[in-house]
Amino acid sequence: MGDKNDRDYIGFATLPDQVHRKSVKRGFDFTLMVVGESGLGKSTLINSLFLGDLYKERTVPDVGERLTKTTLIEKKTMDIEERGVKLRLTIVDTPGFGDALNCEESWKACTNYIDDQFRQYFTDESGLNRRNIQDNRVHCCLYFVPSWGHSLRQVDLELMKRLHRKVNIVIVIAKADTLTASEVAKLKKNILNDIKDNDIQIYEFPDCDSDEDEAFKEQDREMKAAVPFAVVGSDITIEVAGKKIRGRQYPWGVVDVENPKHSDFIKLRTMLISTHMQDLKDVTEDVHYENFRTQCISQISQYASRERGKLKRDSLPYDAADISETDRLLLEKDEEIRRMQDMLRQMQEKLKDSGQDNKKHDSIIDV
Repeated sequence: MGDKNDRDYIGFATLPDQVHRKSVKRGFDFTLMVVGESGLGKSTLINSLFLGDLYKERTVPDVGERLTKTTLIEKKTMDIEERGVKLRLTIVDTPGFGDALNCEESWKACTNYIDDQFRQYFTDESGLNRRNIQDNRVHCCLYFVPSWGHSLRQVDLELMKRLHRKVNIVIVIAKADTLTASEVAKLKKNILNDIKDNDIQIYEFPDCDSDEDEAFKEQDREMKAAVPFAVVGSDITIEVAGKKIRGRQYPWGVVDVENPKHSDFIKLRTMLISTHMQDLKDVTEDVHYENFRTQCISQISQYASRERGKLKRDSLPYDAADISETDRLLLEKDEEIRRMQDMLRQMQEKLKDSGQDNKKHDSIIDV
């Protein structure tokens, strides 16, 4: 009887189930940017996190090539399905970052890519086919810090200052198995101090709701305490005491990647996939993209007010040297809105005149 009553129930309490079914059917998108110099194990960690092999065809450049190589942007996409839920994962890698003597171009490649995705989303959002927008915005940036340093380097600080207003930054200490537990704790403390002293905003975990169970609250406390995550990655399976684990074999023993005493790997994977993926997307939408969108609208107002007096014809001054590609697009949309408003005003005037003519006609008939 209880099951029948549940099936026969009609009410808005079924809304969560409706949203869940619709979301599962549509699937989810998540874009992860990976930033860090060569040799920090970024590829291995990504393969470990998502149980895949995204870098089969990668070739490692020699020293001469690395010194002159510029930062590239490489996108790799994989479709993951777990318990009927589909995830389209996009990994944005930045090979060549920090390898050259002049790292200024490394910053530009990363920031330009993030801005380009925001710009494309803004363009699609302002278009007609808004229901089928492909969300390629970067939802999270894993920034790899070498374990052999005492804290953040100048190149790390400079990039984070340029990225922290655009994307959720999650700091990862690479190859943490080269450090003792006390060294890891000291490095984490120094990194957090540098972040605070330089006013850099990294991703902050949201506060738990009061109605969450105690186990989830404890898990959340452990993840917050682990920031920045000191991780060890491995895509090799090792058998230890009759049990297969993913780890690294050393003369002095075995490092178990999934052992919380050896690495923060499980905490990082839980945060990215199980508990905070949607929050990373929400912060991207509500904070970072909204800031970009506000700037675009502000540019529309500024350029429109400055250029409206010059626009005596329908076309826009595309040859203006001080107007970038984004600004031209915004001006074009503003001009289109202005023309639509003029058309609407003319239609309202015609309807008003038509109504007055009808009144005159009616008065003549009455006489």
